[in-house]
Amino acid sequence: MTDSEYHQLADAVFKRVEETVDGAETVIDCDRKGGSVLELSFENGSQIIVNKQAPMQEIWVAAKAGGFHYGWKDGAWRSARDGSELLADLSRFISEQAGETVTF
Repeated sequence: MTDSEYHQLADAVFKRVEETVDGAETVIDCDRKGGSVLELSFENGSQIIVNKQAPMQEIWVAAKAGGFHYGWKDGAWRSARDGSELLADLSRFISEQAGETVTF
């Protein structure tokens, strides 16, 4: 994948996360830092950080559940750990930290 393709795919994830969080019933602050970091802040003081790692063409997520690395494989962002899909994992992480279901 080219750098341009990577950034298009990663930016699409960021946009989808922002739109979903903005439309959620629960209060989650979503703040983009530069073009590479998305911070989700919850009422309980916890955070989830979604970070583009361009040199490795990955997206990294830091949540209460741990740190996770996702690479583009077979048409989706897949976890290097267990092959799970990024947006499915983010739904679970966000729902756990928000105390309410949030799905993509």
